[in-house]
Amino acid sequence: MRASFTAAMINTHENNQPNAARISIRVSAENRLHHLWNNNGTWWLHYTEHLPDFTKRRVRRSLSTHDLEVAIARRDEWLGAA
Repeated sequence: MRASFTAAMINTHENNQPNAARISIRVSAENRLHHLWNNNGTWWLHYTEHLPDFTKRRVRRSLSTHDLEVAIARRDEWLGAA
């Protein structure tokens, strides 16, 4: 015979809104190019977002530049705003 029970979901968020995605960032002081990727001369930013439903999404954003110093500045600006 199967046991019968009722499971209830409890919302622990005060405003009843799900958590926003969290960005996973690991910065290595030894690696100046962390989160940067050069694809045929164009620099891209890449990182991982962890979503409220316990899944993750790999994000790639073009930094629209061929210049490494500009790419680093744009990466720092983007990750600083995240």
